Amino acid sequence: MNPATPAPPSALAVGLALASVYLVWGSTYLAIRYGLEGYPPFLMGSLRFIAASLVFYAFLRWRGHAPPTRAQWKNAAVMGLFMMLLGNGLVNFAEQTVSSGLAAVAVASMPLWAGLFGVMRGQHPSRGEWLGLAIGFVGVVWLNLGGEMRASVGGMLALLLAPIAWAFGSVWSRGRDLPAPFMSTAAQMLCGGVAMGVLGLLLGERITEAPPLSATLAVGYLAAFGSILAFSAYVWLLHNVRPALATSYAYVNPPIAVLLGALLLKERVAWDSIGAMAVILGGVLIITRAKARGA
Repeated sequence: MNPATPAPPSALAVGLALASVYLVWGSTYLAIRYGLEGYPPFLMGSLRFIAASLVFYAFLRWRGHAPPTRAQWKNAAVMGLFMMLLGNGLVNFAEQTVSSGLAAVAVASMPLWAGLFGVMRGQHPSRGEWLGLAIGFVGVVWLNLGGEMRASVGGMLALLLAPIAWAFGSVWSRGRDLPAPFMSTAAQMLCGGVAMGVLGLLLGERITEAPPLSATLAVGYLAAFGSILAFSAYVWLLHNVRPALATSYAYVNPPIAVLLGALLLKERVAWDSIGAMAVILGGVLIITRAKARGA
């Protein structure tokens, strides 16, 4: 073996990283619901990302990581706008009126939009990917025509735009001048957190009384586990395993979120939404497998 070739990651390390992304990101939808009991949506996201980014940034600088350049800060700000402010902030907004499980189902369409934006950038999908895109978008239409989504027009629009914004930010970032992955995550969270705070204040959001302890603990969980731990695990996976495995969270998170919402918040998801979830996740799975075969 070439001594310069890094050793492949252990099965235990991969398993722990996947468990972090599956379970933690699957539970963040429930944590958002608890957090909204004491915090307005955009200020809650701002507190979450600013706290997480400052801790993460300080740790990385202590470990000797180079800070972003001015150009890299600008690119990180754009990603923070699309992925944090719009991608996450709109989910926070939507969960004021829709269940955490339904929010997770809607966000599961993100890989479909990423595939579509890839087409617009000249990345030609295989037949399998086209099939997955078509099936997945049938599920998206079904979900948005369902009674649960139509009952909250604002929530429906937010959950339609959130995965589009996240996917656009992800695709836009390819080939951009960005810092090393972990520092890039910290910079994106900081820029997105500041933007969420500004928007929240402009919308009139205020925290006028001490939030319940459960809401504060939920925001702390989102910052420490959802932002730092799970994001770090995801970045590590992207650099150590096949992309198909790293992005498999897209069809694992929704069932976990639906289950947790049903068990802890007694949320009920209608059968048409469950059917739409199955179709969306089926499309995502087909795309993932097609990309894996083509890699």
